[in-house]
Amino acid sequence: MSGRSATAVTELLATATLDHTWDVATMHTPVGLYPRAGLLPAVVEVRDQTGDWDGVGQTRQLMLSDGGSVIEHTTNVDRLEFFAYNLTDFQKVFGGMVESARAEWTFTQAPNGTLIRWRYTFHSKAGYGIPLAAIIKFLWGPYMARVLPGIVAEIERSRR
Repeated sequence: MSGRSATAVTELLATATLDHTWDVATMHTPVGLYPRAGLLPAVVEVRDQTGDWDGVGQTRQLMLSDGGSVIEHTTNVDRLEFFAYNLTDFQKVFGGMVESARAEWTFTQAPNGTLIRWRYTFHSKAGYGIPLAAIIKFLWGPYMARVLPGIVAEIERSRR
């Protein structure tokens, strides 16, 4: 029996140029921007990053506040438009439920800045589709909606 997918999406406008928004949102370390929220751990460290996180095929390991980690691997880097990476090797609770995940960031120039659209799709291990879908709907989706404003605040705070 194969697993199922569960997706969450959020979007927000950054009142900064497309170029600046891209540089901060895609190249900035996730440490400090992804805090602990209830059962979801914070990103506390990045290890073994290969490159500047600006090209296809780069990897890094995110260390989490619950002692777990996850591996990110860039798959798409279309400057100023689209950035995506796959996540594997989940540990702790997600390790038992999640086969892999994919994060996609789309950047669109808007009249007053840049529209950021963030999409996360999790692929469950066999038998965990329903519980994973509930976690994504009730925990991860709301978490994304709380995290993206912090990323936008960092973009606007560091505006050139």
